[in-house]
Amino acid sequence: MLIVLGMLFAVAPAVVWTTIARTRPVGFAIGGTLLAGASLLICVQQGWIHVPRPDAHLVFTILAPLLIACGAGLEGRNDNSPPPEWIPRRNGAIGFLGMQFALTLVASLLYALMLGEGSDAPPSKALPSLPPGISTVNEGTSCGSGGCWRVATVRSGDGLSRPEIIRELGLQRESCHSSGWLLDWRDVCVGARDNGENVTIYAGWGY
Repeated sequence: MLIVLGMLFAVAPAVVWTTIARTRPVGFAIGGTLLAGASLLICVQQGWIHVPRPDAHLVFTILAPLLIACGAGLEGRNDNSPPPEWIPRRNGAIGFLGMQFALTLVASLLYALMLGEGSDAPPSKALPSLPPGISTVNEGTSCGSGGCWRVATVRSGDGLSRPEIIRELGLQRESCHSSGWLLDWRDVCVGARDNGENVTIYAGWGY
């Protein structure tokens, strides 16, 4: 159900544009651009392109109406007297896009407020990928006064020692990278620990 809703969200601006486009050259150019943007957003939704999903939805919701407004302006230069039935369609398009933007903005604000609580742990995909011969024994979350972390215990099937496992993972030192562009200002910090018995890898939020 969520997949279908996400796809409808992505293609909605292109559908709206088809109802108000008046000229073929501009209509096809703007429509094609909107469909290309919708395809990219769907790829983000499906995880085929790894970028922050909330930021991608917000940027798409801002840029799509601007692109449609530019297309309508370009068409207006070539045709200064639109047919009477075009006015209600334009008003409906403005209302729909405005509603979509408002809903996305509210959801973005709620998402930013949720991040401010600091009670969530990074997702599993924040953990580094494991090279051949190293596997995960167990995975979970751990929370303390400094926040929550995603933690996994790993082992080697090739007889590597704990220090060798850490070197193989390339996690001799903790490294951090940005989690998002706009809404999520946090860094994801990844590292590994040798607890004397096992090697644990972790991912936590940095501020």
